[in-house]
Amino acid sequence: MIITAPFKKIMLALLLAGAAAAPAIAQVSININLAPPQPQYEAVPTLAPAQVWAPGYWAWNGDRHVWVRGHAIQKRDGYRWAPDRWEKRGEGYYRQPGTWVRDANYVYVKDKKDKKDKYDKHDKHDKHDDKRHGNGHGKGHGDRH
Repeated sequence: MIITAPFKKIMLALLLAGAAAAPAIAQVSININLAPPQPQYEAVPTLAPAQVWAPGYWAWNGDRHVWVRGHAIQKRDGYRWAPDRWEKRGEGYYRQPGTWVRDANYVYVKDKKDKKDKYDKHDKHDKHDDKRHGNGHGKGHGDRH
């Protein structure tokens, strides 16, 4: 059987793709027998009203734990952020990634719209600025100039 150059390239590409995918699949189900260190202290910065803090956590890089710093994330109404954590199962430790969890205590609050003031000073019908009422700002009935 004769193998052509294009066929060799396709086979090589499939082999490399399979080799690259194998470590990613293995990392998902990896069993770590080494407990992660205690979480590091991080000062939480001042956040915008629409943000929440996702605290830092220890990740596994294949041979040791490495610290991943916390960061601000966009808030989701009706949810709270459950941070990354490690769970012990049998003799091993498994990392549970952070996720949004529905907040049972959340109460929806509708924003109140600003009502227009009945006597807005820029209103053309405001009696204080109306020259027809003889307030001294113009020539109206009874003004002598």
